[in-house]
Amino acid sequence: MAIQMKALLLGAAMAAVACTTIIALVLSLANHQTLDQPYSTQYGIVFDAGSTHTALFLYQWLGNKENNTGIVSQKQSCDVDGDGISSYVQNPPAAGESLKKCLDVAKAAVPKGQQKTTPVYLGATAGMRLLSLQNKSLADSILVEVTKTIQSYPFDFRGARILSGMEEGAYGWITINYLLESLIKHTFEGQWIHPKAGKIIGALDLGGSSTQISFTPKDPVKNPASAFNLQLYGYKYEVYTQSYLCYGKDQALKKLQVYLHKTAGSSSVISHPCYHVGYNINVTLGELYNSPCVDKPNNFNPTATVLFSGTGNSSLCLSLMENIVNLTDCAFSPECGFSGAYQPPVNGEFFAFSAYFYTFEFLGLVPKAPLTRVLSTIDTQCNKTWTTLTAENPTIKAKYLKDYCASAHYIMTILLKGYKFNNTWDQISFEKQVADTDVGWTLGYMLNLTNMIPSEHTRAVTGVLHSQWAAQIFFIVFALFLSLLIIVILFVRDLSH
Repeated sequence: MAIQMKALLLGAAMAAVACTTIIALVLSLANHQTLDQPYSTQYGIVFDAGSTHTALFLYQWLGNKENNTGIVSQKQSCDVDGDGISSYVQNPPAAGESLKKCLDVAKAAVPKGQQKTTPVYLGATAGMRLLSLQNKSLADSILVEVTKTIQSYPFDFRGARILSGMEEGAYGWITINYLLESLIKHTFEGQWIHPKAGKIIGALDLGGSSTQISFTPKDPVKNPASAFNLQLYGYKYEVYTQSYLCYGKDQALKKLQVYLHKTAGSSSVISHPCYHVGYNINVTLGELYNSPCVDKPNNFNPTATVLFSGTGNSSLCLSLMENIVNLTDCAFSPECGFSGAYQPPVNGEFFAFSAYFYTFEFLGLVPKAPLTRVLSTIDTQCNKTWTTLTAENPTIKAKYLKDYCASAHYIMTILLKGYKFNNTWDQISFEKQVADTDVGWTLGYMLNLTNMIPSEHTRAVTGVLHSQWAAQIFFIVFALFLSLLIIVILFVRDLSH
């Protein structure tokens, strides 16, 4: 009888353990949920090494991509102290040293664990293009020095190079259209879509040594040398882009000085209609003819000086601009820009940035103003005396203040007579930022490069609800408790017998 009772108890206990174990097993297999872990934030750094200054831009995007292109935003920017890297011809190592302040800023902003995978690029534009034309080995030595400095930081350095004018123009076009959600748009449902009615905007960039125009024309580009083909977010674009080296603001105003010097005869005092009455500046001939953008006289004394004396003649200043911008010689007539370049008719709306914006901001004409008001404002500005101008703008340095009149007339010449915005002036908007992001080529460059930066693989985790997990633990523990209880009971009964 005792043996039967022992067997019965053992069987009941084992059945209870088996049932409890089956329940725990069923709970562990049922209703599992799979969730994707959030993608980590990735970072990228681009140096814009322009002709007059250098700036660092830090971008960020999630590790996944939309049709192979990252959704990129600007996290931070930093202006490098000093002039552009092309100015360090006498001391190339100083070009590298100048970047350290901004590299330190970027290092502090990027999490330490991600610094080694953060790509860094340096793109040099027209200032270095000109230096490379003058002295390629000197330009290369400057790039070597900036490379050494960047490589001394814990980032993934991807190279320092001189961008072509077409790249600079096309990447500026990408930046503007990306920021305006013309290329991709985020819906209320949280999806990224290609906007069906996306308005594609043209880009107008005016630097110190070059200027660029980029837009999508109504008809296919007829000159293949002016077509830039892009693929972004799964869509292809053909962009017309033209870069004019030596026609940036600073080089254009130097061309004007040279023109005035050459037409002044032997006089050492030269009237300058774009300078204000009362403003005078001495310039050595070495400084005047130190650019490959101007033709040097056969024999001249580089230490000799000339005095440019302002006459404040707005209409004469405007008419002289046509002498430095070739508006006639073009094999593609009537589809021409200036300086003999092919250009289809301008199409759509345009954003004008860089020196376009800064000049028009000073004149109080941003983001838009009627053409009649623009012309009258420029005339008023140019006809002011230097005494009046400095009194009205005590915080602006003379080296900038003296050039706003000439810059404005130069801008109007290339926009109206070069690019032919005569009948579409109201289509131009003068902007510095869109959506808190600087307009320029660097964001477009980063976006294009994300096509080549691999995206993260989806990282999924599998789990159950908290209540289900608690039930599993309860039944597993209960099964173990019953098992131990049976062992103890059997052990005690054996001892008692």
